[in-house]
Amino acid sequence: MVRAFPVGLVGAVVRRTVTRATARWLVVLLALVAAPAIAEPRPVILIMGDSLSAAYGIEQEAGWVGLLEARLDTTAKVINASISGETSSGGASRLPELLGQHEPDIVLLELGGNDGLRGLPPTQFEANMRRMIEASLAVDAEVVLLGIDIPPNYGQAYRNAFADVFVRLADDYDLPLLPFLLEDVALVDGLMQDDGIHPTTEAQPIILDNVWPVLEPLLERNGTDIAEQAVE
Repeated sequence: MVRAFPVGLVGAVVRRTVTRATARWLVVLLALVAAPAIAEPRPVILIMGDSLSAAYGIEQEAGWVGLLEARLDTTAKVINASISGETSSGGASRLPELLGQHEPDIVLLELGGNDGLRGLPPTQFEANMRRMIEASLAVDAEVVLLGIDIPPNYGQAYRNAFADVFVRLADDYDLPLLPFLLEDVALVDGLMQDDGIHPTTEAQPIILDNVWPVLEPLLERNGTDIAEQAVE
């Protein structure tokens, strides 16, 4: 004898089956929608600099690095490892650990000012910079050189020797170079702090505009949609 299930029980079983199947499909659809975001991580930018990039004497978010981070918003991750007073020797010592920790796609090297102010031989400065460049390239990071200038009272020969280091490094390793980070800022009234060395808050957007042309192509190569970035 075949026993019939109550109609109400059959309906409940069918409803539960349909509900579970629908829930599973919803989970699959949500996973498919979220997949592109997971598959496209933001490029990481590591900035190794001194007080010029550490926002000395001003608010951190007002510094050019803070402005860069705001401009890129969620399209790239900015790691500012700059320290006031940093030298090329200190940067070369710190960089390997930072490379391993952050795995950057792009490394910006903004060092040399304190080396020059301390009278470091340009050959030693160059050796330190080569260590940092080669360490960065060894982990497949792209490198940008942000050049500096030495105050006139150090003598033109010494200034030229320091500037030549950046040009030589850029040529030897085929790197993008910004010859002078403080172009249109240094010696301009209202754009330098009272010490004559560090830029004011008003100078920071100009510095970012100096950096942007050498950084932009690397961002594009690393997947950043530059069209979304509003350059002020």
